[in-house]
Amino acid sequence: MRATRPTVALAAASVAAALLLTSCSDEGGGTDESGDSSACRIGGSGTEIAASPAPAAGDTGTVTVTLTNRGAECVLEGFPTVTLLVDGASKETGKEEGASARRLTLAKGAAASFTITYVRGEEDGASLDVRTARFALPGASATQDIPWSYGAVATKDGGNGGDGEDGPDATVSAFQQMGD
Repeated sequence: MRATRPTVALAAASVAAALLLTSCSDEGGGTDESGDSSACRIGGSGTEIAASPAPAAGDTGTVTVTLTNRGAECVLEGFPTVTLLVDGASKETGKEEGASARRLTLAKGAAASFTITYVRGEEDGASLDVRTARFALPGASATQDIPWSYGAVATKDGGNGGDGEDGPDATVSAFQQMGD
C-alpha cells in the first residue's frame, strides 16, 4: 500500500493541537511574574478546547478551555485574561457578571476550566472579525493562542475599557475545578 499525505485540514488540526498544549507546571524552577512559585503557568501539555459555537447572528456560543496540571501542585487565583485579536488590534473580554474567583489548588493530574461566552455578530455588519483568542493565567504575562473559527463576535457600545470604542460582546468565567 502506498502512504498518503495528510489533508490540509488534518495538518491544520495537528498544528492547532500542538499550539494548544498548556499546563500548570512549576517544573523548571522560577516564579511567575507575581513572585509566587506555586502559581500555575502556561507551558508543556494539558489543554483541551470544547466549543459550542453560536449558529447564527444574535445567538450565544461558548468556548470552554480545560487546563490539566501535568507538573507539581500549583494554584489558580483570579480570572484568566482573554483578549480577542481583530485586524491587528486586541479587544479584551469582560468578566462574567456576578462571577467571583476562587483560589483553586491543582494537584498533578487535576483540571480546571474557564469559559468564554460570546454573542455571534453579523459577518458583514458592525462585528469583530476575530481570528484568535489569547489567554493568560492570573498574574502571568505568558499567553496561549486559540485559533478562532466560531464566526464574528458582536460588539457592545463602549465595552472596551471605556475608551469609546465598541468592545466584544463576550465574557470570561472564573476557573471551575473539574472532576471530584
